[in-house]
Amino acid sequence: MSIYISALLTMCKVILSISIFYVWVVRYKNITEEFKGYNYPLWFRDFTGILMLSFSAMIIKNETELIILGCLGIIIQMLGALWTHYMVQNPLRRTIPAFAVLGLCLFILYFTIDLIMLT
Repeated sequence: MSIYISALLTMCKVILSISIFYVWVVRYKNITEEFKGYNYPLWFRDFTGILMLSFSAMIIKNETELIILGCLGIIIQMLGALWTHYMVQNPLRRTIPAFAVLGLCLFILYFTIDLIMLT
């Protein structure tokens, strides 16, 4: 893997983790309002946040298995988020962040697996 791809991969991992931290910690009040609109129970919102923060911490680690597990966890959650946005008929602009996080995770997952194949 070239040094440029490696640097890009690291940047994507940092951007993803900072974004998830920002949404689930700094803007937690916004999350509580969103989840009220989805009619999900409070425990589900908190459980989702704990999982998102845990998975993003796994992605930052330099252990391949944790990166893959973290990416797969976030990918599953983003598919659930996209399904929720679809079910409540949110406009496209409200689904763009979930698509972006999904895309970043797929990119990270692809190049992490590619790195395993090269070694």
